[in-house]
Amino acid sequence: MPIAAPMLPIRLSDFILENLQQIMQEWEDFARSIAPPAAQMATVELRNDAEAMLHAVAADLAAPQTDAEQIEKSKGHAIPRATETAAQTHASARLLSGFTIDQLVAEFRALRASVLKLWAAASDHIRLTDVQDITRFNEAIDQALAESIARYTKMADHSHNLFLAILGHDLRNPLGATLTASRYLMAAPNMASDHVLAAKRILQSGQRMAKLVDDLIDFSRSHLGPGLPLAPRAVNIEEVVLRTVEELRTLHRDRQIALTGQGKLDGFCDENRIAQVFSNLISNALQYGDKAKPVTVHLRAENGYVVANILNFGNPITAKHLPTIFDPLVRFADTDPMDHSQKNNLGIGLYIAREVVLAHSGTIAVQSSEEDGTIFCVRLLQNGPQKKNPRAFNPSS
Repeated sequence: MPIAAPMLPIRLSDFILENLQQIMQEWEDFARSIAPPAAQMATVELRNDAEAMLHAVAADLAAPQTDAEQIEKSKGHAIPRATETAAQTHASARLLSGFTIDQLVAEFRALRASVLKLWAAASDHIRLTDVQDITRFNEAIDQALAESIARYTKMADHSHNLFLAILGHDLRNPLGATLTASRYLMAAPNMASDHVLAAKRILQSGQRMAKLVDDLIDFSRSHLGPGLPLAPRAVNIEEVVLRTVEELRTLHRDRQIALTGQGKLDGFCDENRIAQVFSNLISNALQYGDKAKPVTVHLRAENGYVVANILNFGNPITAKHLPTIFDPLVRFADTDPMDHSQKNNLGIGLYIAREVVLAHSGTIAVQSSEEDGTIFCVRLLQNGPQKKNPRAFNPSS
């Protein structure tokens, strides 16, 4: 039934409340056109939280607003709600129903158009307050949209990270069996030399896969929980780094890796995690450094810290990329999707190195230039990580 035009213009907030059913019918009609998720959904599912959102929008329109508050809202700085909003609940429901982020945004775009169209058809003429209502309405819809997208993205990211964590753990068992079998074959007596060589290649490939799986699990842990688990104890950090360097020298026989140490280099840390840091940083230096020049690692004791510099010469890191060099997967953003198959790692090694260093209450930084090369500097407290470090937790907790 068409809406009769009133004798006097009606405020948009009042119009929304008086015409909820027709507005929600248009919302439902549009939502049902989004296939495949909406094809089999009932009316109550398609109208999910629409009425609550419209009530929130109408209340927002009716509430007084200062110029300063309007400016803050236009910047996306609206006062946060104490309780979960209808827009956030709606985003959760749409994600679980299989809607994409594009389809979620399209719903709000259609809602905005429907309300303004119906309201214009019911009004005789436009007043100054009507223009103000339109502005306020757009602000309210944008706020609801921002809340929905934030919730949708958070839930989607959590689901992805949980999937990666489960995948990593599930891969460990068959991979462990492969590594054990390859070691057994290598140790078997009277094995033909070509069979031993094949078993050695299986072992080396399995070890590389194990490192990728470990990186994947650490990446997921850092996003799902309060941080990476640590088991610190008293160690000599120089010895830990030396073992890591020797392993990498074996894998990269054509490259030079120089290690020097200065001072008392004892510390209280997770030995395996610190080895992981240096393995990732040195591997990164080998991958991107000039193959004709050595990668150098220098350790020194300084004011209660062990300071490590890892230097390589190659193409310097651009000023554009320096601020995000430790962010996960960031180097894939500027590459052609077809080139990803050429990458030999997940692109999260530097991210994990940073997380481990931070879990030890340390710091990590990088500087890069054509003249001085690329230097990653790690500073680790010799007396161990702070007890209340938010990025570390007890594995048994």
